[in-house]
Amino acid sequence: MAERACDLIYRTGDGEGLLVTVREGTPPRVHPVNAGIVDGHFYTFVQDKSAKRRDLEEDGRYAFHAHFVHEAPHEFLVRGRAAEVTDTELRARIAKDWFFNVADSYPLYELLIEHAVLGERPTANDWPPVYTSWSPTD
Repeated sequence: MAERACDLIYRTGDGEGLLVTVREGTPPRVHPVNAGIVDGHFYTFVQDKSAKRRDLEEDGRYAFHAHFVHEAPHEFLVRGRAAEVTDTELRARIAKDWFFNVADSYPLYELLIEHAVLGERPTANDWPPVYTSWSPTD
């Protein structure tokens, strides 16, 4: 599942998807982000003064969905909690090879995975997808 998930996250060359964040008292927010897997860990940088940063700091829950492509209609979704990376050396190492020039003010979050779902279908006309799920307790 992890190999297939990487294919879907990186299907455009850059790691991309939609990050959903929540916070008490506000509706869920959906944000397009770059996200990547480095040494087996899932990361994203966010803008310092963004709503998604406030959501991640105050609540921490997230969901991430790889972009959907009609011609290759496979899906990948993870959800869990985000943890800000405070190790400056690790942050600098990840920022050095990121998909864009990362501003020093952008915090790095590790997206800790509590549940993952992979949905696969041979063509857009095949329904329903064949779903496989994973969680650390499986």
